[in-house]
Amino acid sequence: MNPAPLILIVEDEEDILELEELHLQSAGFETMGFLSTRGVRQALEEEEVALMVVDRNLPGAEGSEFVAELRREGFEQPVIFVTAKDRDEEVEEGFVRGGDDYLRKPFNMNELVWRVKALLRRTGEKESETLRHRSLVMDLPGRKVERSGEAIVLTRLEFDLLRYFLENPERVIGRDELLDEVWSDGEERGGKTVNVAVNRLKKKIESDPEHPYIEAVRGVGYRLC
Repeated sequence: MNPAPLILIVEDEEDILELEELHLQSAGFETMGFLSTRGVRQALEEEEVALMVVDRNLPGAEGSEFVAELRREGFEQPVIFVTAKDRDEEVEEGFVRGGDDYLRKPFNMNELVWRVKALLRRTGEKESETLRHRSLVMDLPGRKVERSGEAIVLTRLEFDLLRYFLENPERVIGRDELLDEVWSDGEERGGKTVNVAVNRLKKKIESDPEHPYIEAVRGVGYRLC
């Protein structure tokens, strides 16, 4: 199994940094987080960094200027700017100084994950073949799931359902969305179909009812927790 790509994040708002790391890790990536540019150069020299996510408003530095310096020093890792600087001239400035993609704040954390995956595909980096959440580990090519090292046997539907939850952590997912994204046979189905499938999945992956992996959100759907 290939090692997970390492994403380096520079973000001075700690709560946003934690959310970015949570979502990228849940999508199977390794992360390194920095609240300033301090230590970033050393990390780039010592680690195999696949991609950088960089805020532009940083303490003691402007993110795009910092990236421009890295480019002049020969660092070529793809960069996604995540920033509140959203005027057209500021966006252009970001690209001119070495950015490869630009995401305006506020933004959807899932969109960040999608953009990271798309940029890695374009630059030839392989996406992670593993999804992780708490003690669950999903091997995508092998279609295998383990909990704390113990294999869990899932049906095709259960595997696809769990994968969708793992790819959308901390988000409430409606039953209609699950039907559209996981059930692909075109047959007319309803919310009860989802309820039955989720309950079967929960019985297989959860060993402690006090600490569930999937919780119901009344009147809406379900959420990975």
